[in-house]
Amino acid sequence: MPELMTAKRTGAALVAALGVFALGWYAGQRPTPAPGEHAAVEGNEHVPHAKKAQTWTCSMHPQIKQPDPGQCPICAMDLIPLADDADGDLGPRELTLSATARKLARLQVEPATRIPVHREVRMVGRIDYDETALATISAWVGGRLDRLYVDYTGIAVKEGDHMVWMYSPDILSAQEELIQAQRASEKVGDASGGLVRATAGAMLAAARDKLRLWGLTAEQIAEVETRGSASDHIQINAPIGGVVIHKSAVEGMYVKTGTPIYQIADLSRLWVRLDAYESDLAWLRYGQDVTFTVEGQPARTFSGRISFIDPLLTDHTRTVKIRVNVMNEDGALKPGMFVRASVRAQVAAAGKVVAPDLVGKWISPMHPEVIKDAPGNCDVCGMALVKAEDLGFTGPGSEDGAPLVIPLSAPLITGRRAVVYVQDPDDESRFSGREIALGPRTEGHYVVDSGLEEGELVVTNGSFKLDSALQIVAKPSMMSPGTGEAPHASHEGEGATPSPDPDSAPERLVTPTAFSAQLEKVFGHYLQVQKGLAADDLEAGKTAVQALPRELATVDETALSAPTQVVWIRLRDQLRLAAGRLKNAGNIESAREAFEALSDAGIRTAKTFGTGPVNPLHVVHCPMAFGDKGADWLQREETVANPYFGASMLRCGFVKETIAPAEDGKREEHHHE
Repeated sequence: MPELMTAKRTGAALVAALGVFALGWYAGQRPTPAPGEHAAVEGNEHVPHAKKAQTWTCSMHPQIKQPDPGQCPICAMDLIPLADDADGDLGPRELTLSATARKLARLQVEPATRIPVHREVRMVGRIDYDETALATISAWVGGRLDRLYVDYTGIAVKEGDHMVWMYSPDILSAQEELIQAQRASEKVGDASGGLVRATAGAMLAAARDKLRLWGLTAEQIAEVETRGSASDHIQINAPIGGVVIHKSAVEGMYVKTGTPIYQIADLSRLWVRLDAYESDLAWLRYGQDVTFTVEGQPARTFSGRISFIDPLLTDHTRTVKIRVNVMNEDGALKPGMFVRASVRAQVAAAGKVVAPDLVGKWISPMHPEVIKDAPGNCDVCGMALVKAEDLGFTGPGSEDGAPLVIPLSAPLITGRRAVVYVQDPDDESRFSGREIALGPRTEGHYVVDSGLEEGELVVTNGSFKLDSALQIVAKPSMMSPGTGEAPHASHEGEGATPSPDPDSAPERLVTPTAFSAQLEKVFGHYLQVQKGLAADDLEAGKTAVQALPRELATVDETALSAPTQVVWIRLRDQLRLAAGRLKNAGNIESAREAFEALSDAGIRTAKTFGTGPVNPLHVVHCPMAFGDKGADWLQREETVANPYFGASMLRCGFVKETIAPAEDGKREEHHHE
């Protein structure tokens, strides 16, 4: 019996404990009323909490937003509830991330800076003979080749080495003439008259010149005169030192005047012929240093200077020939070798090439290896030297300065567009997308032509995640520049109809009368905002804009066709976002900036759907707004009332165009099913 009583008491205690836990869980699940709601709750416990209107969207097409559940007008998928938008004050390209979200996204930022950067231009090519170091041994007079001392190619010879022993009757006759002229000159002597001596001297000089023009050297001519007898053979010597690269004749061969016998190349000087792409020509200059490697010397780097840039483009390869002068004293380089070359060009702000070692220097226009500190003439060809600046070089201290650069990982590039995400310096949780103009790609950086200022913090890691977040909420992003519309995939069987783009020359759409009447009320609230800002009354403008989102929510788009609904929903969201920014503006300057976005969306809406059933609207432009960038707005009256300047420049602006009222379209009503 005591055991039974103990068991009953234990069971009762357990039931009581479970009851307390259930009561606590239920109390924890009930929503806690806000401080302002306590009075209402205490006064009437049965009054339910007012629920915020739920928005429904499509998981495949996030630009679709509707107040009721249903199906997507594009792909017919069931709509899903969209989380409440807590970022109503954000711009169309802005978003915020908490510290935890930033950590999960692994976001990293770096400032846009001005630093010296380099662009490496890579080229390929091959080694070739220096055309200025080639010599051809030819027959200067007809005859027979009795002996070829160099009987195969590839032999290295020195200047003056004997090459050919040739029989020539013409040489025999010319030597006889020389000997006769020499004897006649000696017989005349000093006793003869001046005319006779002059004639004899002229004949002797003519005989010597004849042999010289037929290839005999001064030493060979002097030897004939000393010997006093003629020979029917002539020895041909090497005019330069080098390597015999071509042999055109054989022993016993009869040759005529001009017949080539050998070709000699001086391999101590070579050319490197490279192919440069069109896109790389901006970074190549005459006289630039070039480094290259060859397969035969993998551990060695050679260097030279650009001596020629071909003015013509090779059509079938779309490349330009670049020639580099190279010294080859040790013979390590061989003609025909393939090379991999690179030019490391330092880039200035204006796209010029910086060459610190050539500042103030003078260069030969024919021989880039001739560089001097002062004006003068080339030691090789005698041409006047030119300034390095005249060849496209600039110094590090020039007015161009260092370029503004960002890391390669910062921009998201698609086609001709480049988007970066910039962190707000006053709020590290806030990021905004921005389109910028990029210059050349350098080693590790992109040069920024416009769109960024020095010191602004750009996202270098995690940009794509930020862009994806904007795409999900149908805001402008990398793939959808104007409106944030995600790119449509081609889903087989969906039968999606492409919708017009309201950002590019909107086309007037026909809408029902009821829709136009509701739209006119929306423009009425907009015009109240415009009048308030024109009167420098911030509170009036903010009061008027608070009614704009509520009026937008009452517009019934169900009478519109599916493609027209898509256009309206996108424009409606842009109007709502801009209105949220203006409502939260802290001063009239920020309110006017938000009003510009509101006006842009309003003008596109008016051009697409009309201004209402009756009254037209004027598009007015102020060219001086926002630092002479210019801005537009809508107003009913033709007399300008500038909302961007207010009383300070109330009449600044002009009417650009007038937008007509909406067209009543019955067929639009029938298109919707």
